[in-house]
Amino acid sequence: MLAVAVFASNASAAEERDLAAVAPAAVGLSADSLQRLSATMQRFVDDGDLAGAVTAVARHGKIAHFETFGKQDLGTGAAMPKDAIFRIHSMTKPIAGVALMTFYDEGRFRLEDPVSKYIPAFKNLKVAVGEGEDGEPTLADADHAMTIRELVSHTAGLTYGFFSQSLVDTLYRRANILDRNSSLGEMVGKLADIPLHQQPGKQWHYSVAVDVQGYLVEVLAGKPFDQVLRERVFEPLRMQDTGFWVREADRPRLATLYRQGRGGELHAVPSGEYLTPPQLFSGGGGLVSTAMDYIRFCQMLLNGGELDGVRVLKAETVRLMHSNQLPAAIESIDARIATPGNTFGIGFAIVEQPDGSTDHVLAEGEYWWYGIGGTWFGVNPVQDLAIVGMIQNMGGRGARRARIQSKKLVYEAIVDAPSAAGS
Repeated sequence: MLAVAVFASNASAAEERDLAAVAPAAVGLSADSLQRLSATMQRFVDDGDLAGAVTAVARHGKIAHFETFGKQDLGTGAAMPKDAIFRIHSMTKPIAGVALMTFYDEGRFRLEDPVSKYIPAFKNLKVAVGEGEDGEPTLADADHAMTIRELVSHTAGLTYGFFSQSLVDTLYRRANILDRNSSLGEMVGKLADIPLHQQPGKQWHYSVAVDVQGYLVEVLAGKPFDQVLRERVFEPLRMQDTGFWVREADRPRLATLYRQGRGGELHAVPSGEYLTPPQLFSGGGGLVSTAMDYIRFCQMLLNGGELDGVRVLKAETVRLMHSNQLPAAIESIDARIATPGNTFGIGFAIVEQPDGSTDHVLAEGEYWWYGIGGTWFGVNPVQDLAIVGMIQNMGGRGARRARIQSKKLVYEAIVDAPSAAGS
């Protein structure tokens, strides 16, 4: 059991919260095609690209595929269990987005509100526009105050410190913006002293914006972000294995993290940071979770904001979250992070124009994201479909290929596909 939630841990309780399992044909999926998914994931393991994996597919509210492959740890030889715990990194972002939007449902903020209305330290932010003689950025005034809509869609002018190279990124690294031993309030204080990477609303740029959202949640709730997640997301959805750290009793279920070398070999990455409680509850990448927990989260979204009779969000708010939030001048999101033909909503990339290669043609309408540790998910309201893949592989060819190929194979399994235009 994780420290962020208190749940019964016996087998019967776990079975009760699992979505019902059915034969693929019962939900319009081909068993033979899903078998190709299993064979492909096993091949990634056999070829040494992945240590192990868990994949799950739900359609019409039922589990049609839930399988494990390979090892949880190559050193010990422990097989991958269905309830393995994974570092989901940026798959934390959609969960943080849902938590924030519960306050939107309550009328506590508007997307057009300036962030500084709730975080005064963000008043009068400057923008880096060049490099001075001293090597520091030259500054200009922001042409408007960043809005919450810009914050939730990665267009607020923030950056990350390592996905791009700029003087502002250097300042982020110098300030150790995502220091695990500092609070969200301290992180925001550091950001307030650093200029924006670009003018708000002018560019989609992947960033620490969701960590700022976590602090915004703390301001709105008057309590720590982890407590809000527990009360508003994890407990209602019975996501019993999702949290910011893993307690001693559950450490045997934590999958080992690997990095794939240039030659394809897998190297274990020492990673003890999820074994103790952090000071920084990172909305951008701090959670661990399991395949079943995350597919329950996805099913809540597919159901229009409720699961098992418990409502987390209004249906119209879920639709808003997977609707394009980017300014008209920004055509698509950064291909270094996502894929062509995709746009961005609140916490999710959205497949608007699948190209048939990276995104299957039936993926139109899917909203999705992934984590730098290799995990991925997709929610498609057109096909009433949810896909979750859990691995622990940073970099290399294995993670990206597994994500793209697994999702394509799931779409190929659909035998009664409606069109997005007719949905």
